[in-house]
Amino acid sequence: MKILVIGATGTIGGAVADALAARNGRDGLYDILRAARRSGPLRVDLTDTSSIDALLAATGPLDAIVCCAASGAMTPLTAPSDDEFWTGLDGKLIGQVNLVRRSLTHVRDGGSLTLTSGRFTEPLPGSSLGHLVNAGLDAFVHAAAAEMPRGVRLNAVSPGWVRETLTTLGMDPAPGTPVADLARVYVNAVEGGANGSTFTAPETPSRPSR
Repeated sequence: MKILVIGATGTIGGAVADALAARNGRDGLYDILRAARRSGPLRVDLTDTSSIDALLAATGPLDAIVCCAASGAMTPLTAPSDDEFWTGLDGKLIGQVNLVRRSLTHVRDGGSLTLTSGRFTEPLPGSSLGHLVNAGLDAFVHAAAAEMPRGVRLNAVSPGWVRETLTTLGMDPAPGTPVADLARVYVNAVEGGANGSTFTAPETPSRPSR
């Protein structure tokens, strides 16, 4: 089973790639391809459709794609420029939508696509764009799953705060989910049968699977 993990140099992506690599599938060990934006043999910029196409051409047919590259900084409504405000929209929402659209001919029958959305426990200054992007991704996954061809499944994982990230930021890590626990949520999305769901930690879909 050949699985592409995008964002594999990040905290979440690295843990997900390692967790999948440690699994034994029905046909033997998973073949994990690790892609990132700035390092490694496989590189991709989700804001550039030609970069997505080049990555997929390099990997060949895939059984699953997991995208952990999506991120976005807190951006106030009064951001100095339109470009600065909309950066998260291009990279996280539009980029992952383009990844789905362009990868459908590269994912084998019965394969899966897993995206990354996110969540806030409450509105925070600068979080309005993040709320928009996350809600848009969850809605897209829920609706687009019905259009997936050949039994391909589409889901998302909504990580929330990660304990290791909070530690790096010098914040209280207690509210965060350990990255190893979060990685298991992604593994379950790849190996399970859900379609059109957004999973949060612990492994509970926020929408019913079909």
